[in-house]
Amino acid sequence: MIRKAKEGITSAYSNEEHALMQAINAYLETNKSYNLVFERLSEWYGIYFPEIKIANPKTLADLSIVLNSKEGISKEGISTIMADSQKAESIYNKAKATIGRSMSERERDAILNFAKLSNQMYDTMLGLEAYIKATSTELMPNTTYLTDEKIAAELLSKAGSLERLATMPASTVQLLGAEKALFKHIKFGSNPPKYGTLFKLAEISNGPRDRRGRIARAYAAKISIALKADYFTKSFIAEKLKADLEKAVKRIKEAPAREHSGNTPNQFSRPFQGRPQKGPRNSGARPNRFLGQKGKSGGPKWRKR
Repeated sequence: MIRKAKEGITSAYSNEEHALMQAINAYLETNKSYNLVFERLSEWYGIYFPEIKIANPKTLADLSIVLNSKEGISKEGISTIMADSQKAESIYNKAKATIGRSMSERERDAILNFAKLSNQMYDTMLGLEAYIKATSTELMPNTTYLTDEKIAAELLSKAGSLERLATMPASTVQLLGAEKALFKHIKFGSNPPKYGTLFKLAEISNGPRDRRGRIARAYAAKISIALKADYFTKSFIAEKLKADLEKAVKRIKEAPAREHSGNTPNQFSRPFQGRPQKGPRNSGARPNRFLGQKGKSGGPKWRKR
């Protein structure tokens, strides 16, 4: 029995799907941490050069390594980082006239190590991105062609396996990644979600606000077909699906706007108010003596033992 269990585990992990799911989760988590490191480095570096504002995390980390003291300001070093000569000249002039604090040796070592950590995270993300691109294209060529490698891998991670993802209906694929909004709609009657992970597609996020749901539905329908081709037939049909999808999106964008008649009532329209209090038949709810409610006799209704 133990041997069969071991064989089942070995068979389940024989595919590269699970490695791809771990890679996309690692990429997303590293990306969040990288943005936090950038915010911290930006505030920290602003103590010494408050006039310099850099919006690119990689550029800020490289600049922190090169420009880390008022005495060693070099126009050549700044020019190696900033491709635009005018921006390099502007940063050099601001650094020469800065009103920021002078770095001590301990501060310089600390901020240099932190900037190097930022660059290491950037290199790690590049490696993960290359692996995700290669593996997604190999495992899900049709889906990757319709979306991109990271969105395809994220859909796979949400579903748990390619088999489960390929057998999902288009409506489920459309809402993958929007589970919290869906349960909030079911429990509290809020507006239902129209898309989940698919919102990261430029056609949906940059599309007309009142037609994003219809565009997401069109994408989900074609992605569902592409997933079945990736898992069952192993045939490449993405070019035809892409052409049909572009026509569908164009038709949705050019269609006249629909008239909104308000929210359609459904079984989830009213928020859950809790269960009603039970009481005697035909007498309403039982009075609560702790809230000062009175019974039929006028005074508090106490239970006799």
